Amino acid sequence: MTDKALIKVFIADDHAIVREGLKQILADTRDIVVAGEAENGNDAIKLFRKSGCHVVLLDISLPDKSGIDVLKQIKKDKPELAVLMLSMHREDQYAIRSLKAGAAGYLTKQSAPRELVTAIRQVAGGLKYVSPALAQELANHVGVDHEAPAHETLSDREYQTLLMIASGKTVSVIARELSLSVKTVSEYRARLLVKMNLKNSAELTHYAIKNQLIE
Repeated sequence: MTDKALIKVFIADDHAIVREGLKQILADTRDIVVAGEAENGNDAIKLFRKSGCHVVLLDISLPDKSGIDVLKQIKKDKPELAVLMLSMHREDQYAIRSLKAGAAGYLTKQSAPRELVTAIRQVAGGLKYVSPALAQELANHVGVDHEAPAHETLSDREYQTLLMIASGKTVSVIARELSLSVKTVSEYRARLLVKMNLKNSAELTHYAIKNQLIE
């Protein structure tokens, strides 16, 4: 893509105020235009193709699907499309998982006003985008022979469940927020406890705090 080409962006976020804020940030650019939007994962999967977009801005926490699940589906349908993940979560919680799943970059919503335009231009040009802080974190792991922490063995849903339990949410609340059954969330909880060799939610919360997964 040349510098003069128009970059079409598709926004997937369940909060209308966030979508409007992102559009406002992009309104002052001459080379970026919002070509479509969706408020949930299923609509994003259905509509992004119709928009003819070059970049998808994808919220990692959608009401009907995990953003990473939507990311995987989009990349399956259109592998060459650049997907830039947006999240309220700190980079160390989801960024590496997003990049491994095929994302072209990861931005926290707090940093979006400063970094969004640069990030979009960079991923539209075929490059990856990470913040300087995350780049340093990735560099710190290069060439270091260390055993992966227990939480890195979890699936994306198990990891999401871990963070929500550690934040004090009950199984029923998690089930409602993720649009899953209580039984399914209970199964995720049971599996992650086994994988991490923990006995209960209290130990799980202690682990999350010790490893700085939650504040």
